[in-house]
Amino acid sequence: MVQTPALPQPYATHVVSNQPPPLAPYDASEDAALLEGLRREGAGWAEEGIRRLGRRAGSAEAQEWGELANRHAPGLRTHDRYGHRVDEVDFHPSWHELMRVAVEEGLAGAPWADARPGAHVARTAGGLVWGHTEAGHGCPTSMTYAAVPALRRQPDLAKVYEPLLTSRAYDPGLRVPADKRGLLAGMGMTEKQGGSDVRTNTTTAAPTAEAGVYTLRGHKWFTSAPMCDVFLVLAQAPGGLSCFLVPRVLPDGTRNAFRIQRLKDKLGNHSNASSEPEFDGTVAWLVGPEGQGVKTIIEMVNCTRLDCVMSSATLMRKTLVEAGHHVRHRSAFGARLVDQPLMRNVLADLALESEAATTLALRLAGAADRAVRGDEGERAFRRLATAVGKYWVTKRGPAFTAEALECLGGNGYVEDSGMPRHYREAPLLSIWEGSGNVNALDVLRALGRDPATVDALFAELAPARGADARLDAAVTRLKDTLATATPSGARRLVELMALTLQASLLVRHAPPAVADAFCATRLGGDWGHSFGTLPDGADVDAVLGRALPAAD
Repeated sequence: MVQTPALPQPYATHVVSNQPPPLAPYDASEDAALLEGLRREGAGWAEEGIRRLGRRAGSAEAQEWGELANRHAPGLRTHDRYGHRVDEVDFHPSWHELMRVAVEEGLAGAPWADARPGAHVARTAGGLVWGHTEAGHGCPTSMTYAAVPALRRQPDLAKVYEPLLTSRAYDPGLRVPADKRGLLAGMGMTEKQGGSDVRTNTTTAAPTAEAGVYTLRGHKWFTSAPMCDVFLVLAQAPGGLSCFLVPRVLPDGTRNAFRIQRLKDKLGNHSNASSEPEFDGTVAWLVGPEGQGVKTIIEMVNCTRLDCVMSSATLMRKTLVEAGHHVRHRSAFGARLVDQPLMRNVLADLALESEAATTLALRLAGAADRAVRGDEGERAFRRLATAVGKYWVTKRGPAFTAEALECLGGNGYVEDSGMPRHYREAPLLSIWEGSGNVNALDVLRALGRDPATVDALFAELAPARGADARLDAAVTRLKDTLATATPSGARRLVELMALTLQASLLVRHAPPAVADAFCATRLGGDWGHSFGTLPDGADVDAVLGRALPAAD
């Protein structure tokens, strides 16, 4: 008699328990601070679309796109099989899926073609939810958004390129720009010897016999998204540092000289290709007058700095949601982590920081939207507050993501959790578009050159006067600090500006529990030196009830 083999037994040493289920699918737009800010800043008409995009961002499919785009980094292909120079970068299909959705949803240049008040706010809110997928592809969409106002300084070029930069069609591949359904724009500003000090650029621009057309020669140290269709590049023309439009493909169909020497091996942002291109006889069109390159790109910088704030706020929210999900399903020392008092303190402290960042990002977007439409008071506020927000919110990002990662313990330290990817991403946002010192000193320059910015700041703080004694005291300190501001104290000044601005917004618009805890800790000094040090009187339950989506 033949015996039937015994069935294999489960591994006695490998029973998996006390682990959370996958977070996806979830709704990335389920965020009270975001939706309230969307309505308050004039884009309530976009709420249905933001909610739809939030559900898509939190879908298992979109979350996998983000993971795959980072796991399979882009690769440089300098030559084709026959030896011709092509200078192309190949991406994983998931990158293209992320880009397609982002462009179709209006997260690139589309707001500039949208006459509805709040269009720029709606874009920022869209970035706050779609950014839950993956951060790297936000770089080309941000640069495309920022390129439009700079290009408008050269109306003949804007007439040709703006309709394509504001298109909602994602049309990858290097072809004649005018023949495509939509374009993406990049930037080539920094060089190795100067970095943020762009006036030290050594790339030269020689005029040709054709008016407005130049040839460039030089080497850029950091140019992200090299597969964009056109780039705004700074170079030294006979009249001084100037801005130029450089297409990858010329109108006659030939490849412009854009030789990619290498792709950067970066700390994070792995899905996005960042390159060192070399220009040698590269054809370029002048944007704005010669010698006014910095003035031409300043509007571009305001846009990309707003996106740095937005992306940092997105990263905070994403990692808070991940941490909240984990602690709801994980038990330790006889109770679920979410029910442990000290863990609740940590999460509530993170929630305060996240809400303050999101609220400020949307307020800045509202200022940008109204400034574009001619509001001079909002223009002045935007000029100052965007640099303030860029400095502070991006500085908070690395410490925030580290604490959120720690909520997962050892599980958060392994790549499978996704938290290391978020942690590596966080420092980028304080470096891109000027590091901390650059932004702090830019605040001082704005204060000195445009007194209207000071008036705009205090006009913004005024409606909260009398609502919280700690905020009132901070505003008084801010006035005293402004009177004696020095370059060496710029960071202290900007930090105080940021905290009073965030506190003012929360006092006016957030529930009392949120505003009170923020003012007590960030302004009143009732706080430690790390997250999770809220005072015993803080209404942790109310803060968490608002911040974290309802449990399944």
